[in-house]
Formats: sequence, C-alpha cells, structure tokens
Amino acid sequence: MKAPAFWWQARPSLAAMALSPFGSLYGAVTVRRMAQDGEPAPLPVICIGNFTAGGAGKTPSAIAVARILAGLGEHPAFLTRGYGGSLTGPVAVSPEHTATEVGDEPLLLARHFLTIVAADRPAGAQEADRRGATVVVMDDGLQNPALAKDLTFAVVDAAFGLGNGLCVPAGPLRAPLDRQLAHAHAVILIGEGERGVRIARAAAARGRPVLNARLVPDPAVAASLAGQRVLAFAGIGMPEKFFATLRGLGAEVAVAHAFADHQPFDVATVEGLVREAEAKGLMPITTEKDAVRLLALGSRTGVLSRIGTLPVTLQFEAPETVAQLLQAAISHWRAQRDGT
Repeated sequence: MKAPAFWWQARPSLAAMALSPFGSLYGAVTVRRMAQDGEPAPLPVICIGNFTAGGAGKTPSAIAVARILAGLGEHPAFLTRGYGGSLTGPVAVSPEHTATEVGDEPLLLARHFLTIVAADRPAGAQEADRRGATVVVMDDGLQNPALAKDLTFAVVDAAFGLGNGLCVPAGPLRAPLDRQLAHAHAVILIGEGERGVRIARAAAARGRPVLNARLVPDPAVAASLAGQRVLAFAGIGMPEKFFATLRGLGAEVAVAHAFADHQPFDVATVEGLVREAEAKGLMPITTEKDAVRLLALGSRTGVLSRIGTLPVTLQFEAPETVAQLLQAAISHWRAQRDGT
C-alpha cells in the first residue's frame, strides 16, 4: 500500500473528512482488539510498534533495542509476522530465504540476531525459546493482542508525526492516539520536528517517558554521496524520508521514484531504473530494505551490483535509560515467573 499524500497534511483535507466516518469505525475496532488479553509467553516480550500505518523507523529501533539487550547479557530473538512473505512459520530466518518467502524486514533483522517469522505470535515465541533466546523483541505488535507484552515502545517519526490525526483510511493513525498511548510504556521519538514535540507532550501528560533518537547513515557511504547526482528509488512506508536523507548528505536527487511499501521488484523494473540512471549520468541508490528485495532477483539481472545502498542505524540519546527500562521489565517478568 502506498500512503495517500493527504494523510500527512497538517489539517484534514476534504478527502480525509469524507473518509473520517470509516476511520472512526476502523479506530474503534482496533481499540477493542488492543483491549484483549494476550497469551503469556515463555520469555519476556519487548514490543516495538507505532501509532500509524507506514514507516516510522520500527526496524532500526528494534535492532538498536536488541543490541542493548545483548549488552545486558541477554540473547534476544526478533519475532515478526513476515509481512509480504509466503511462509507462515514458525520458521527461523536463514541466509537462504528470500523476501518473497519471509518478507524484507525479517531478512534485515536476521543479519543481527535470531529472527523468527510466525503468523501465530505465541507459537513464534515458543520457537524462540526452543532455540535458546532469553527475550523476544516483537517487531510491529502494538495493535496485536496475541501475546502479553512486558514492555512496549511506540516509535514516532518527529518530522511526520501523526499526519492529519485521523484513523485509516482518512489518515495514518491505527487508532486514536490517547487510546494507543494507554498500551505503550514509552515513546521512541526519531529526529526533530514540531509534530514530534506535540506527541512528546501528549506522552508526557500520560506519564510515558520519551526516548529521543536519530537515524545515522553509514559514514563511509554518506561521505561518498556528497556532491553526487543520484537516481533514488524506495518502496518503504515513507519514501520521502529516504530522499530527504540523501539531500541532507549533500547528494543531488535528480530523479526520485517512490514505490508502494514492500512492493516486489521485477527484472524489467530494476533494469529500467538502472538504464535511466546511466542515460542521465546518475548513480542509482536505494534503501537497505529495498536492497534485500532486489536480492530475490538473483542472477536474473546483471545490474544489481551497480545499485548503491544507504544503510542507517538508530542511536539513542540516552541508551542507559533504555537499558534501565529493559532491565526492569525483564526482572519483573522473571520475578513473577519465579513467584518472588
């Protein structure tokens, strides 16, 4: 799905207002779903979610949280439904899998820690436990009630915020903000922006800590992009974020192609993008998430090596605060398990 541009306007457009009754119904259904009790897991469950449909930075946030957990001596395992993949699982993601089988995000996550794809989240947690994990990091599960969660982070892009503040399909919200905040223990605020400030105030009013963070491009790749004329393409929740990042690094985005989130690429499309870039003297470049979907094309095209990729990592301003929240949640879970 490609998010409509009117979702991200500061005020609802006529189209958004016309769809708002459907948005109210969607939000109400989601609220009732979120209120359901989740099944207890054999491991502590750390959830990384967001308030909106579309990209907010959940995957790099999940990786950053898992790294902190590893630093605490834990053995984290990612748990994801594998959006866009054909396998329902539970299955541990391996280098032999493709994005068409397990989805693009699980392939990125699996480069760092054990990653389980499972449409049945409780069964996926059981598989993570069987494989030696000590804690589950559930990617995109704020609105999913299948598993009981011990700590939930809601990820927000400070520049885009909540868009027009309406629920799908009138806007990007999955449910009204206040009702979702009731299920989030903390907010991860990525970047800067007035929209993010407003969300931080709302979170603080509910007693939810706000953890400031930023996405940091790979230094070597970033340096190589300064002054470079590029053809950028991306099939992520908000491709404009990728294009803005390139411009911020000093690249001239001469051509920008935005695709739907998770959109599979075919040989003709990829070869066409590279031909267009070469004809205009541009460097073709995409995101890491798009790059793993390109790998599914394998040897069917010889142009993949000519496409650049910009990796990014998430850095917390106060990682020690994140570590304290994680440690407290895990200790509480283990105390309950042991009856102490």
